[in-house]
This record gives sequence, structure tokens and C-alpha cells, in this order.
Amino acid sequence: MIRFDVFTLFPDLVRTHAGTSLLGRAVDEGIVTVEVHDMRDHGLGRHRQVDDTVFGGGPGMVLRPDVVAASIDAAALPPGRRLVLSASGRRLDQALLQELSAEPAVALVCGRYEGVDQRVIDAYELEAVSIGDYVVAGGEVAAMVVVEGVARLVPGVMGSAASAHDESFADGLLEAPTYTRPQDWRGRSVPAVLTSGDHGAVAAWRRREALRLTARVRPGLIRAALASGRLDRAELEAAEVAAATLDRLHFEESS
Repeated sequence: MIRFDVFTLFPDLVRTHAGTSLLGRAVDEGIVTVEVHDMRDHGLGRHRQVDDTVFGGGPGMVLRPDVVAASIDAAALPPGRRLVLSASGRRLDQALLQELSAEPAVALVCGRYEGVDQRVIDAYELEAVSIGDYVVAGGEVAAMVVVEGVARLVPGVMGSAASAHDESFADGLLEAPTYTRPQDWRGRSVPAVLTSGDHGAVAAWRRREALRLTARVRPGLIRAALASGRLDRAELEAAEVAAATLDRLHFEESS
């Protein structure tokens, strides 16, 4: 079981997502708990002000440290990891999701506007996490990416534990293409090996296609696998990865 505490100015965004599909079922079954905290409850004055202008000048507004702190204090958080969603944070990846899935609780502060005052980040030792090198309007969508990504690694959430093991990034590579019925569709057939019943051949095909796909669209993952020793160049050559791709990887390794 794992508990998530999400601090937000838009609680309905989080509650709707947390009550839907796989995550919603895990919440209903008590495997996952999602507590939503409306930071505006601790806003200042008649208008419940939660932000203010940037010291030193500049556009936009920043979430006030006193407001964010009051919301965190009122939540009486259990032991666990504390995150703030920020474009300047550590890049979210499968390894970080695995780390977080081993925690009893994860708190997530959703930034808005120009972000959160650095003093509250420092005072509460919030770890900044980014879902990618781009900017969205607020941290709610990013927080739910984290919540869903972590929750599906918690035992009992997914119908098959093998699903989490076989998917993209589980072994540092992208997942091979997948197919279902009908076997023939608009003149396109499912690769024959997948209907052969030969489990060894299917596993070999999936590994080969995963290597080809990853080398083509995410060569950085291949370089990381080579550097860590989880993959060697001979396997790439055996998978018949395009020569141009292999040459590019070799050039970038040597640079």
C-alpha cells in the first residue's frame, strides 16, 4: 500500500484523475490512497491570496512560502518522499518511479505560475522533479504522471505483474511493437512469428525489435545500456540495427 498527498490549487483536476481507470480501482480497493490538499484553503485575506510578485523583478507570480507551508503543516504527512513538480527538477524516469514505489508515502507539491518560493522548497527538503524538457501551465498533470507511474508498480495494482516487467524502459529499452486481432487488417498482417506458438522465437523477435526501435528513436538509451554493460555492440549487430544508426552511435560514443 502507498499513500500520495497532492498539494494543489485545482483539487478537482487531481480527484478526477485519481478516481479513474486503473488508479481509481486501486484507490477503491485500498491499495493506493490519494489525499488531495487545496492550498487555497490557506490563502491570505478575503481573496485567499496564494501568490505574489517576483522579488528582483520579472514577469509572473510565485506561490508564497507561508501559504504552501501552512498547507503542508496541516496535512500531518507520514514519513516518505516529498516532491515539488518543477521544470528545473530531476528528470522523471522509470528508475525514479521504481525508487518511489518502495516508499510508504509520496507527497507532491504542484507548482503554478512561476513556481514555488525556493525557501519553502529548502525548508521542507522538497525534491524537484520534472516530467520533461517543456513547460505546462501547472504541476497537476505532472503530479498525476508521477502518481500513476508509481502506483502501477505497487503490487496488486496491475492485473499482471509481468505487464510492468515487459513494458518500455523496464530493461532500459523501448518496448517492441505489439499486435492484436484481427490477424489481417487492411492488407497488413501480424508478423508470423507472433502466431507461431514458439515462445523462444517470440522472445527473440521482441528483443530484436526493441533494440531496433530504441536505436532508431532513442539512441541515448542504447548508449546508456552499452556504457552500463547491459548491452554489447555484438547484440546490436546481430539484431541488424541499421548500419547508419550503429555508425552514429559509435561516433557519439567516441566524441
